[in-house]
Amino acid sequence: MDAKWIIVIVVAAVVVLALVAWALAMRARRRQELKDRFGPEYDRVVEDADRRRDAERDLRARAARRDEIDVRDLSPAARDRYLGQWHDVQAHFVDDPAMATNEADSLIATVMRDRGYPVDDFDTRAEMVSTDAPELVRHYRDAHEVWTRHQRGDANTEDLRNAMVHYRSVFEELVGSGSESRA
Repeated sequence: MDAKWIIVIVVAAVVVLALVAWALAMRARRRQELKDRFGPEYDRVVEDADRRRDAERDLRARAARRDEIDVRDLSPAARDRYLGQWHDVQAHFVDDPAMATNEADSLIATVMRDRGYPVDDFDTRAEMVSTDAPELVRHYRDAHEVWTRHQRGDANTEDLRNAMVHYRSVFEELVGSGSESRA
C-alpha cells in the first residue's frame, strides 16, 4: 500500500475519532445542563422513562416550553392579597382539613396563573414548577397526591396536614419569588 493512502487512512481515522469524542462530550454537556437545571427531577424522569434519551428529550422540551412563557413576579398588592388568602386557608384547616387542602391547591393554581404559568392541568403545572424550582416540585407532587387520595377517600387528617405543609412550601416559593415577601 502506498504511503499516501496510509496517511489518508490515519488522518480519516483521527478525524472520525475526534468527531465521536466531540459528540460524546456534547452529549455529556447537555446531560449535565439538564441535571443542573432539573436537579432531582432529572433522576425521577429518567427513572420513569423507558430510555434515558427519551427522558432527556422530554426534559429539553419541557425547558423549551417554559422558556417561551413570560413568568412575572407578583405585584406587592397581589402578593399581600395572596398572603392574606393563604392565612385564611391555613385557618380553615382547623375546622375543615379537606376543604382547606382543596383551597390550597386552588390558590396555588391561581397564583401560578397570575404569574403567567399555564395552569390547564396538574401535570403541566408540575412540569413548569420543575423547570424553575426542581427541588420544590416534589412537594407539589406529594401534596397533590394526597389531595387526589382524599378525593377517593384514602387520606386521613394527618395526610392532609402533610399536604398542607407541602403546599405551603410551594406557595411560599411562588409568592416570594423574585423579591422579598412579608411572610
